[in-house]
Amino acid sequence: MSETSKASVTFVEIGPEEAGQRLDNYLIRRLKGVPKSHIYRIVRGGEVRVNKGRTDVTYRLAEGDVLRIPPVRVAEKPASTAVQAASGQLELEVVFEDDALIAINKPSGVAVHGGSGISFGVIELLRAQRPQAKFLELVHRLDRDTSGLLLIAKKRSALVKLHEMLRDNHQIDKRYLALVQGVWPEPRSHVRFKLLKYETPDGERRVKKSADGLTSHTVVNRKAKFADASLLECELKTGRTHQIRVHLAESGHPILGDDKYGDPALNRVLPRDGLKRMFLHAWRLTLSHPLTSEKLILEAPLPRELQTYLDTLVP
Repeated sequence: MSETSKASVTFVEIGPEEAGQRLDNYLIRRLKGVPKSHIYRIVRGGEVRVNKGRTDVTYRLAEGDVLRIPPVRVAEKPASTAVQAASGQLELEVVFEDDALIAINKPSGVAVHGGSGISFGVIELLRAQRPQAKFLELVHRLDRDTSGLLLIAKKRSALVKLHEMLRDNHQIDKRYLALVQGVWPEPRSHVRFKLLKYETPDGERRVKKSADGLTSHTVVNRKAKFADASLLECELKTGRTHQIRVHLAESGHPILGDDKYGDPALNRVLPRDGLKRMFLHAWRLTLSHPLTSEKLILEAPLPRELQTYLDTLVP
């Protein structure tokens, strides 16, 4: 991407990494701090032009397009924002990186992106730590309290291919480790429920088993049995919100430390015993590289706090 300015008007030539984006999404990212309503207004009014012509917000940018962007007032940010402060303190563990993608080992307690009262997440943190990066976008998501492998695309072509692979759930093998209440009965089993998203009266997002929901499928492999708990490896065959958490809870074996779907009475005593978070970790991803087709097997072992608690359990 190259750009020049003329009397405060900016002209931008679209490069390969910007190609394929909708015009509105490109402008929202570029003009951070400008309300969406204003962005839509300047496009409708013809102040934003593509190759000297009017267009609408749904136009998909092509490599070589020249955008005319009028002068706009961007809301000024404080010199030191929360994400800038955190970027120097929280180092994200990189498991794999090349010129197309990054796999990080996300810590528990950190959201993947900001919003809903959260000032920043992994993607904002990564962008703050890598200001020279032209393109960084989340490939998928993990719940805030879930740790483990998270993919970020460094090229739009990689993002598009990875999203295609995710839509075909057999192309990316995603495995999670979960410690659940009670003894899971079978060495290997299939859990299939229809799941429906809803909001609680206070606006919290939840998921429940419902005939009106979307089909979901998790393969559960029992890895170890303890006196009153089981370590499970969960293979995601679909990618519904909170899928593993709801599947295990609805099967009568909620994840230890799960504050949404777990056993409240048990969760209250777990910190005393050494477990201070939800025991769910995205430990392995197997996929073909989106650009080279090379087979990638990415692993992130259990975090120390989970392994330490596991070591205290009696078989």
